[in-house]
Amino acid sequence: MSKKEKNRVGVVYSTNPDFQYEMDQGEQSETLVPSKQVLRIHLDRKQRKGKEVTLILGFVGQSQDCEALGKTLKQKCGVGGAVKDNEIILQGDHRTKVLAFLLSADYKLTKISGG
Repeated sequence: MSKKEKNRVGVVYSTNPDFQYEMDQGEQSETLVPSKQVLRIHLDRKQRKGKEVTLILGFVGQSQDCEALGKTLKQKCGVGGAVKDNEIILQGDHRTKVLAFLLSADYKLTKISGG
């Protein structure tokens, strides 16, 4: 199978010569404006050997925009981290710093969730 055919959705094989495959789009085409983003800030220790990480979930948009926001948050908090599947991971407990920065950056629907 060639690389261009790996993004097919739902059908493995068809005997119909006129069949058109649906292709997987991958990621969203447009990023929501910051005032409409509904972001949630979590503190997580699961599957990290007891180490705390701050998770920012709910980003809707292109991965480049999410990576840019993640880079800015890492710089503001002075920590390491990663961006995977539109989920921003920061090392350590930085919920209050992240909330303050996101609210000042016009992400008005941002909340801290969890205990």
